[in-house]
This record gives sequence, C-alpha cells and structure tokens, in this order.
Amino acid sequence: MAISSSPESLPSVAEILEPTPGAILRKRALGDWGVMIGGGFMVVLLLVAFGAPLLTWHDPLGQDLFNRYVPPVWHEKGSWDHPFGTDKFGRDYYTRIIYGARVSLMIGFAVMLMSGVIGTAMGIAAGYFGGRVDMFVTFLINTRLAMPVVLIALAVIALIGSSLEVVILVLGFLLWERFALVMRSSTQQVRNLDYVAAAEAAGCTTMRILMTEIMPNVMNNLIVVATIEVAHAILLEAALSFLGLGVQPPEPSWGLMISEGKGDMYFKPWVIAIPGIALFLMLLAINLLGDGIRDVTSPESRN
Repeated sequence: MAISSSPESLPSVAEILEPTPGAILRKRALGDWGVMIGGGFMVVLLLVAFGAPLLTWHDPLGQDLFNRYVPPVWHEKGSWDHPFGTDKFGRDYYTRIIYGARVSLMIGFAVMLMSGVIGTAMGIAAGYFGGRVDMFVTFLINTRLAMPVVLIALAVIALIGSSLEVVILVLGFLLWERFALVMRSSTQQVRNLDYVAAAEAAGCTTMRILMTEIMPNVMNNLIVVATIEVAHAILLEAALSFLGLGVQPPEPSWGLMISEGKGDMYFKPWVIAIPGIALFLMLLAINLLGDGIRDVTSPESRN
C-alpha cells in the first residue's frame, strides 16, 4: 500500500514553527514580574553570599574595640571603610551581613532538601498506594501539625546543644509536613489518569511509575513548596538565633545580629535595622519567586 505524500498530508509551516513547551514556559517566566524580580534578586544574593571573600576586605569575626559603633556611611560620621558601620565589638557590619547571607541560604536550602526528601516520599507513597499507607501517613501529618515547631525546636536544641548542624537537622525533621500534604494531594490527582494506567498495564515497576509518570507531573507543585520552605527555614533559624539557640556567636547570623543589637536599638538603630531589612528582602524575594513559579506553571496559565 503506497503512502500518500499529497500536500494535504504534510504539516503546515505554522505547525512546524510552533514553539515548544519549553519555549512557551520560558516566555511566560520572562513575562512574570514575580519570577523576574524574585529570581533576579535571589541570583544576586547567591552571588554575593558565595562570592563573599571577593566582595569584602574585613574578617567577619575580627574585632576592633577602637572602632566600636562606627555609624554607616550615610551618617555624617560614617566611613567607607565600614559602609554599614560596626557593632559593639568593632566588627564590620557589611562583612557580617554578606557572610550572614551565606549562613541563612545554606540553612534554608539544606533544611529544604532534607525535609523535602522526607515529606515528598511520604506524600507520594500515601497518594499512590492509598489504604493503610495513606492512613498511617495522614496520622503522622496530623501528629506533626499538632506540634508547635518553635517550642519543639527550642526544647530539642536546649537538650542536645546548639550548632549550625543541629539547627539544620532539627528543622529538617520538623518541616516536612507541607511537602507531604501537597505531594499526597497532587499524587491523588494524577494517580488514576490514563498514562499511569497505561504504564501499569505495560508491566512497569512501581518505582518506575513513581519516578517517570508521577514525579514529572507533580514537580511544579513540589518546586513551589520548596521555595516556601526555604523562606520558612530561614525565618525559623533567625528566630532561634534571636532567642540564643540557633547559630552561636561569633558566627554571623542575621537573627543573632538583631539579638545582639536589640539593647542599642534606640541610640544606634542601624545595628538591628540593617540585618532586619536584609532578612525582609531575602524572604520577600523567595516568596515572589515561589508565587511566580506557581503562576507560570499552573494549568490556568497554559491557555
């Protein structure tokens, strides 16, 4: 039987030149102000945090008691040698802000990865298998939601001691429930769709179905939750450091810097204003990026 090669059977130029899904996604991302502003600011923060040794000429732990409480450069007594001023130990605030960004981002992403692995595995298992697995995971989620995060973290850290590694481990084991809830719901939505049934009928293993059929179709929700949890972890670390049970002195942490400066806030307001503004801008950028990713990847925006 001859194959027809008439012009009617060939694809049109418009069909050939139709943009790919990746190109459409990039176009939507470039047109979303949340992705552009939040993503751009996060790129700058990452470059500043991990390029800190190239951007500052002071030691973040170095003390100079002869230069205590030097005001910022915009003050009439300020100096460009200390653009953001110094603290009560004479440590350069500009340097400590930059290195504090590195600490905050490291904690945020480490906690997100740890809690994301735990919560995603539990949520996908509950949504895919259902039954007793779903009941057990739901029970664990409800139990976790009944536990106040800050109080549990304070109690655990007070018992075993505080350090950067301890903060990451404690928060990582406490912030998985949002991943589990979202992944459970997302998996339930795609569990009975045709492509999953076709993979099961073709004899694919459960692991292959989960990794090649389920995960790619819930990834957009996972990315949004991940950005939210990064901000959540950074804020909790700042709160713990402010209370004295997070990152310990003399390591630079924005929450610790606010705590150390709270006694002088009325006379030297920059000691809490600068780290407070830095923390606000970082959280705002992460939330803008998360909202932008949600808008770009949502089904409603694909039409």
